[in-house]
Amino acid sequence: MKDSLKKKILLTTKKNARWIIILISMILFFAIIEDVLYNEIWKFDEEIYEIISKIISFPVTVVFKIITNLGGAIGIISITILILVFEKSKNIKYYTVLNLFIITLANQILKFIIGRPRPVEHRIIDQSGYSFPSGHSMVSMAFYGFLMYVIYKNVENRKLKLTLCIALAILILLIGISRIYLGVHYASDVIAGFCLSVSYLMAYTKLIGKNVKK
Repeated sequence: MKDSLKKKILLTTKKNARWIIILISMILFFAIIEDVLYNEIWKFDEEIYEIISKIISFPVTVVFKIITNLGGAIGIISITILILVFEKSKNIKYYTVLNLFIITLANQILKFIIGRPRPVEHRIIDQSGYSFPSGHSMVSMAFYGFLMYVIYKNVENRKLKLTLCIALAILILLIGISRIYLGVHYASDVIAGFCLSVSYLMAYTKLIGKNVKK
């Protein structure tokens, strides 16, 4: 009976994994929003910055400036143009652009609603606009995460598929870290952006998944 119950739980969890991820991510996102609105997350943000600030140096700053640009408008739009030029699938082109439009619009709306000022005391680069949630983190997770999904669905070589997906996952993480390192976002901005985009991406790929399979 116990083994049978365990199997049922595992099967149910596997079957509903997407929705479980969405639920957990949204719970974390709204929990962070609450803490931000009630100014209860400053200590956490400072502790994370203190950890990251220990690696501050000229070479690391140069690297993170490059990485952060891959999550910015110029970097994302440049890659999108390359996809539009070289990708043969019209569906992949369309859903890549649609994905970018939706997540960018959602981020701007949330920034305006929350209205959290950016940190000023640790700035390495200049950045205007509101802080929460991090646009670079939110857009990068959705954009590069969608590319990971397309690769997973269409690349047959397992080693190449795994390599590309791991590389993109590391890039997403580094873009988020770069925003904290460069002093233009709090850690909570980045984590919240990741959480919301994970939820969004799970829903987005569920809706359009069949249309990006070549």
